[in-house]
Amino acid sequence: MSRIPPLKDNPAIGKLLVAVGVVILSLIVFTFLSLIMAVLVYNVKLDQLMDPLHNIKEPGILSSLTLMQTISSIGGFILPAFFLAFLMNENVFSYLRLNRLALGNSFVLIAIMILTLTPFINWLMELNGRLVLPQFMHGIEQWMRKSEDDNSQLTKYFLDMHSFKDVLFNLVMIALIPAIGEELLFRGVLQRILRELFNNHHVAIFVSAGLFSALHMQFFGFVPRMLLGVLFGYLLVWSGSLWLPILGHFINNGAAVVFTYLFQNQLSNIDPDKIGTESNQWIETIISGLIMIGIMLVIRKIEKKRRENELVNIEFES
Repeated sequence: MSRIPPLKDNPAIGKLLVAVGVVILSLIVFTFLSLIMAVLVYNVKLDQLMDPLHNIKEPGILSSLTLMQTISSIGGFILPAFFLAFLMNENVFSYLRLNRLALGNSFVLIAIMILTLTPFINWLMELNGRLVLPQFMHGIEQWMRKSEDDNSQLTKYFLDMHSFKDVLFNLVMIALIPAIGEELLFRGVLQRILRELFNNHHVAIFVSAGLFSALHMQFFGFVPRMLLGVLFGYLLVWSGSLWLPILGHFINNGAAVVFTYLFQNQLSNIDPDKIGTESNQWIETIISGLIMIGIMLVIRKIEKKRRENELVNIEFES
């Protein structure tokens, strides 16, 4: 007897509310569990973890934050995504689009695109950072900038790498786990629900990308992060495979880890944060943006052709 998913035939708004509730509850539960584990494993005080930036150099604090981030990513994104897919479809892997691969050419092209996208993304980051809110929102702007600065400082501590072992560790913690977790939840589950809700995959892509960017609580990097979310959303729609956006997400985060390590250890004189932000780099920025557009169009074309060939094969076999 086949399993009947309890939410399969529910209206989209109901699925969305359940999804939001499950994610919020998971984040609360696993954040609490990660705090307890950090206190027990590293013998740190709870009040130190409540203000980590001011206690970052205390023994065990950075390791605690690493443990907490890993547990929260797995418990707050990966597990809820699989649980929600279980509630909504008989085949979890099919629902999450993990049951098929994109074409090999598409994987190569997305890798090239992400690696050449840095100048354009950094340029957008620079523009976004110049955001000035109206005077009556000055207090909100100050809070946003402080939050941005605090997150940037914590990221610098996480990316302080002195060995290849540090690089591998950060590739897992900063690149692999977030790439899998965030794509499973935002593209695999949320974008699908929003597509059903709005009956328009373009709206679903942009809304899920906006939520994806907002969740990071880095307001002066909202636009470039949302752009990445939009790119990943279209890659999923065109290929029908979540592995393509997962790869793009991993390469984006992983490249930041590797290039930062090379620059920190004087193995490269290229500061990854400066690429595309200098006044004399406008040509590189334009080329980066054009490469992005061109590769996305090529991927769309080859994946469309693949789908057409699959339909022809199905009709032939039937």
